[in-house]
Amino acid sequence: MLICPQCKFENPKANKFCQNCGTSLTHLVCHECGTEVPLNAQSCDNCGAECGQIWLAIITKEGSGDWELGSWQDDQDDLPTLPLSTEYTVPLAARPVLKAGSYIDKEQRYQLLEPLPISEENTTQTEFCVRVLDCQPYQISPIEAILENQDTGLLTSAGREIKIPRLAKAYVQLQSKGQAEIPVIHDAWQEGNTQILLIEDRSDWPRLIELWKEETTSSLQILHWFYQMTQLWALLEPMKCRQSLLELSNLRLDEDQTLALARLYGEVEAQVNAETEDETLSLTEQPFSVKVLGEIWQELFRQSQRTQFGAVLQIFEDLKLGKIQMIAQLRSRLEAIATELEASPIPSFSPTANQHPTAPTIIQLENERDEDSAGKSDDLPTIVLSMQLSSLEDVGRTDVGRQRQHNEDYFGIDTKVEKLEFPKNRVFQARGLYILCDGMGGHAGGEIASELAVNTVRQYFQELWTTDQRPTEENMREAVYLANEAIYQLNQQDARSGVGRMGTTLVILLIQDTEVVVAHVGDSRLYRLTRKRGLEQITVDHEVGQREIARGVEPSIAYARPDAYQLTQALGPRDESAIYPDVEFFDINEDSLLILASDGLSDNDLLETHWNTHLLPLLSSGANLERGVNELIDLANQKNGHDNITAILVRAKVRPNMESQK
Repeated sequence: MLICPQCKFENPKANKFCQNCGTSLTHLVCHECGTEVPLNAQSCDNCGAECGQIWLAIITKEGSGDWELGSWQDDQDDLPTLPLSTEYTVPLAARPVLKAGSYIDKEQRYQLLEPLPISEENTTQTEFCVRVLDCQPYQISPIEAILENQDTGLLTSAGREIKIPRLAKAYVQLQSKGQAEIPVIHDAWQEGNTQILLIEDRSDWPRLIELWKEETTSSLQILHWFYQMTQLWALLEPMKCRQSLLELSNLRLDEDQTLALARLYGEVEAQVNAETEDETLSLTEQPFSVKVLGEIWQELFRQSQRTQFGAVLQIFEDLKLGKIQMIAQLRSRLEAIATELEASPIPSFSPTANQHPTAPTIIQLENERDEDSAGKSDDLPTIVLSMQLSSLEDVGRTDVGRQRQHNEDYFGIDTKVEKLEFPKNRVFQARGLYILCDGMGGHAGGEIASELAVNTVRQYFQELWTTDQRPTEENMREAVYLANEAIYQLNQQDARSGVGRMGTTLVILLIQDTEVVVAHVGDSRLYRLTRKRGLEQITVDHEVGQREIARGVEPSIAYARPDAYQLTQALGPRDESAIYPDVEFFDINEDSLLILASDGLSDNDLLETHWNTHLLPLLSSGANLERGVNELIDLANQKNGHDNITAILVRAKVRPNMESQK
């Protein structure tokens, strides 16, 4: 089947356009110039931008036998066709060269972008890595289907069982846990003694060693990478893939300078090598004890020619002497050093002096419970890192839905961004005001109430919020009360009564750099999405069901009431004595997507059900927020559609504050 890239609708393979939304299933649009490009083209003919879906193919031979990999060519190619099957295996010397343009599968889906260097001279080599073009990128692969069904065993397709090759199992298990540090697996299969595995191509991601060498990279940043390596160690240990951390060329950085892996390596018994362009580090003694992490870290210092600082030197010595034997011990030591560094105003151990804000942000790093930490306290300390905003993007959209005749939702966005950049210093400051209202009551009353509330709140903060200080709880409540008063007085003036009195829900989000405050009345919501914590609902609806739960009633009983979804608070129908807005403060400690939603979007657990597919990809800087909010509205119309639908998406990216002190 073909999965539409726009609406995710499943189409028969023969379809040229999506049956649901009409999107082309044979062409895509170049992200640079907008030209239509065939799916099986690597680059755009108009501007030359790479548009095709590229995967890294890992081709591995088991045992000492000959390679059992054939080559498939286009019909116009003069080279012979060899099926990938043991019954047609021919000696290596009799094979055609696997040229660029050959296919590595019988379905002629994956095309080599470079020659596969299998020859008589390297017949003893057991693995090759090559880039391949996916000529049918909208066709779901068996591995993707398995992951979609959260099944890591067997998948039945067309009357046959598809087994996951051994090499692919670790990728499948880690991907099912949502680990962004591990490359995405796309496809895998086995023919005879040859396994083929297709994963995300991270060959152009920067190497850790390159940034390690930069003078502007501080000791605190390096300590943060150490900590991430201990987290990955615990993650990879059950998979027997810890060697992935011991190959220096395999340690990469994503767009947020977070440690990631280019691929997975299985553990070997005899020797572990950390290869670079010029040298190889041999780690032969107890290769998979925690001790080898210290050896790898020392090698990073050596090759970068950076000076090792005192507290880390002591860790290296204790690892060597066996005083640190468990990953939990190593984490605790790193956490203690980070706290000490953060408290030091001008550290003397770094090539450059580092600036730390007077009010540091606390970043809570995940503390997975390891087997070797049994019996220890669950309350491991946090690493104190000063985080600063690196970008702030937003988009909003409202839609009438499929049943309503008019739209009573209204929203407002007001942002201010300042960016100063110098060779060794970059300052990014931003503040954003985001308001969403869902109006109700009488003919045209809902539209009036929601718009009036947004404009009142926006005007209040335009006049009040003139400094770089985040507004207080008192400020937030005053803004809510002013909006309520404006609608209430209009109701009084027009002598509206009963259901004719107009009103609105309200959710306000304010961002001042990495500081956030939210206030709300009613059932319009704020959600927060991060890679580590997933989707969280920040606000609690002001409705009868939630009120009963707060009183101790079981949720199933509370929501069995016929009035369970009736609002207990709204702006406008009554004076401020009946309004009790909730106000909450929090900090942005990791890349976050903040979602303001009216109930047309949040009803029926829509976001809780589909956040993995429709929200999580939007955390990446390369994802288009405009397209994302459109797809979200389309999804709400498909699954809900009974009410107006409004969404505001705010993407906040942060990084450790490592700027030079002036």
